[in-house]
Amino acid sequence: MRSRILALILGLCLLPGAVSQAYAAEQKLIIYTSMKESLIGGIVEGFVKKYPAIGVDYQSAGAGKLMAKIAAERESGKILADIIWTSEVPDFYNMKKEGLLEQYRTPLFSEILNPFDDYDGFFTAARLGTLGIAINTDLVKTPPTQWSDLFKPEFKGAFGIADPALSGTAYMSVALLDKQFGWEFFEKLRANQARIGKGSGQVVDDTASGELSASLAVDYITNDKIAKGAHLSLIYPPELLMAPSPVAVFKNSPNLDAAKKFVDYLLSHDAQVLIAAEGTLSVRTDVANRPEHKLPLAADALKRAIKIDYLQMMATKEATIKKFTGTLQGK
Repeated sequence: MRSRILALILGLCLLPGAVSQAYAAEQKLIIYTSMKESLIGGIVEGFVKKYPAIGVDYQSAGAGKLMAKIAAERESGKILADIIWTSEVPDFYNMKKEGLLEQYRTPLFSEILNPFDDYDGFFTAARLGTLGIAINTDLVKTPPTQWSDLFKPEFKGAFGIADPALSGTAYMSVALLDKQFGWEFFEKLRANQARIGKGSGQVVDDTASGELSASLAVDYITNDKIAKGAHLSLIYPPELLMAPSPVAVFKNSPNLDAAKKFVDYLLSHDAQVLIAAEGTLSVRTDVANRPEHKLPLAADALKRAIKIDYLQMMATKEATIKKFTGTLQGK
């Protein structure tokens, strides 16, 4: 009887279904991302539909938390993820420098807009996030058209910026504005009693509630609030703040082929349509913005975007954050 049971088990293991399940288990792709659930969930669903033999798990969290998780995994001997996709560009330069990333030049590169002059395939922009001035339309009757409009009396004590020590996107914005206008820009904001908020979402919430009249705001966060009925509008001055969202494959990924397929899918038309639907810019010129979001065209945004040396920005991060906090708090 025992021998017959063993034979039956062996026979089941050789059935096509069992082989397929084993293959899917071997191809378990793990993604770490700072993209919100509504975006990454739809993209993963589309990827699995196209590649049903590849299983996918993902963790959505803030970029800082993900980098801390990666650091802990390195200490234990192995990074568990195959893919990293966040909006903290300096982290990708740092990971590349430390030899953590696989060089992969996607065949779709010629079809996308590239914000990195030094592109070499270690990471590729999968989204072109933008930031502008969110205003409460009930409180602000004359929308700003220039960054310098924030120094006007109507914004005194009523303009907020997320804390760059807590938000990587806020830090990038501070670095970009410093690059374009010099530190005098923040000294003038301080003179007009600009306020430091916590996260990028909070300053938009405070603008929607009327606690602030305006804030430095991320596109998709603001557009999501507008879609839910908030009395907000997002204004883009000529000098545009862009925060690309790179995607990269970790070196020594056990699912290297599947990881490359995911990068290619993320850059495909189907996935980029989902990105545009979230109220931010696609990297593809053949994916249109939704009219209700009132975003600039991606190619125009790329031309208008303030250019910066990401390596220098990474090297001066701690000093810049300290200086920013001291300036706005009057220390």
